[in-house]
Amino acid sequence: MTGATAARPDLSVAVEGDGLVLSGDLVVWSLSALSDTPAAQRIDLAGVTRMDTAGAWELAQRRDRGATLTGLSKHHQGLLDTVTAALPEADDSPPAQARWRRIFEATGARMVGMLVYLIALAEYLGRVLAAMARGLRHPSRFPMTALVHHAQETGLRAVPIVAVMSFLIGVVLAFQGSDQLRQFGAEVFVVDLIAISILRELGILLTAIVVAGRTASALTASIGSMKMRQEIDAMRTLGLDPDLVLILPRVLALVVMLPILGLVSALMGLLGGAVMSWVELGISPSVFLARLSDVSVTHAIVGLSKAPVFAVIIGVIGCHAGMQVGKDAESLGRMTSSAVVSAIFAVIIADAAFSIFFAQVGL
Repeated sequence: MTGATAARPDLSVAVEGDGLVLSGDLVVWSLSALSDTPAAQRIDLAGVTRMDTAGAWELAQRRDRGATLTGLSKHHQGLLDTVTAALPEADDSPPAQARWRRIFEATGARMVGMLVYLIALAEYLGRVLAAMARGLRHPSRFPMTALVHHAQETGLRAVPIVAVMSFLIGVVLAFQGSDQLRQFGAEVFVVDLIAISILRELGILLTAIVVAGRTASALTASIGSMKMRQEIDAMRTLGLDPDLVLILPRVLALVVMLPILGLVSALMGLLGGAVMSWVELGISPSVFLARLSDVSVTHAIVGLSKAPVFAVIIGVIGCHAGMQVGKDAESLGRMTSSAVVSAIFAVIIADAAFSIFFAQVGL
């Protein structure tokens, strides 16, 4: 009808005891009439003539709060059921756990993760040993060219940085030791301090840390990039063994070269200590060598005996991290940094274990 005006929705609300009696239009435009009503245990809807989804939502909310709905027509009941079914379900998330429990759970999860990681490293060590056995059984399949190449990359190219670092460490030990021993008039014993520290601990330990930072990252990056480009899958398709071709030569190169680097480190550390002793204390090279000859060769044997173990640790951790790289560059960077940190940490832990062992056996 042209010019006709729609009737305004009207809802009357009557309070009867602990209930409400509604009559009229229960629609979005009339819900304000319910805003100031008290919470009711019972709502009589027999007088409701019209109801939309907004009214049905209001009734559903009140029913969830404990109200009982009566007098609904079949049509209105169907609308109410439809709206109720469309309501979001309540979040039944568990209550927040106590802080001490979260700490214990996080610690337990980390311990389990560490155990799983150690098991994986043990698996890769077994794969290296199995690949070595296959190489010895079939010498023609042993990648000698790769072994020489990686020996050059991990050993020969690391000589300058190891030599400079060890020389400076010897200088620092001589300077600091002389400053302390001078107070007791025992400056000559700085030679023993330098020799034992360099030969037994610092020479091989610092060399292993440098190699761990330099080589573990290189192993992870090289193997990881090959894995990203699916070259390792292609090698398996061609019948090549990645353990024999990729992992074994890298680990063996470290086992061969790290003792040599440790020897270079020890010699350069002694040279740095001798130079600083001559400059700072006036201990001539001949006196330094005379005092050095009194130091037991056992200290050098103890130091160099750690090198193969450190080499295996660094090589296995680096190769394992490289094989865990995914198909994205982010995982390559993450595994590279993880390999460096894990290798350095493992080397320090192994050195502490060696110190306890040699102290127990009297070496």
